[in-house]
Amino acid sequence: MLPAQGDNHTANPLRLPGLPHVAAGMATLLTLFMGQFAIFTYLRPFMESVTGASVSELSFILLLLGAAGLLGTRSVGLLLQRHLFRWLILIPLAMAALAALLIWQGHSLLLTGALLAAWGLISTPAPVAWGLWLSRALPENAEAGGGLMVAVIQLAITLGAALGGELFDAVGWWSPFAFGLALLIISAIFAVLASRRDRHRHAVG
Repeated sequence: MLPAQGDNHTANPLRLPGLPHVAAGMATLLTLFMGQFAIFTYLRPFMESVTGASVSELSFILLLLGAAGLLGTRSVGLLLQRHLFRWLILIPLAMAALAALLIWQGHSLLLTGALLAAWGLISTPAPVAWGLWLSRALPENAEAGGGLMVAVIQLAITLGAALGGELFDAVGWWSPFAFGLALLIISAIFAVLASRRDRHRHAVG
């Protein structure tokens, strides 16, 4: 039988958040996906009630979003090879800016379509970027780290969608967008912290 690889102390996914650089990365992930899905989950009612999109227009915009996401996923690999943390910071900041523009100009069908295409282009590659971060942050515990990352993302999606829905019903259509915007800014701040802790880890190592 082959011996297990990696440090047994950190092979348990529940132990990994005790590592400072992992904790900062997971906090970034949690707020990123909470913010994304607080907004994304309610795009359809937003476009129906605010933008006034017809069924065919809504379908076309969502198709455009998906196509832009595919393009972003295919092209992001080269960008991530250098300055990974720069992109981990810029992605949530760009998404926050798009959320602000949707709140401000969401009544315009043309502008909403363009903003959501940009949303797909920027947000869909985020898991690719974080998968690369994981491979560098936990090279000897990638399997345990991957399990933790999936759990954090699933929790974030659930929380973001649920809290966004409560806000949508209680406050109005704009509130999950504002909530997501705030979370995305917090995610960028955590990404800066993760970058600093990663540099400290390499300096100590």
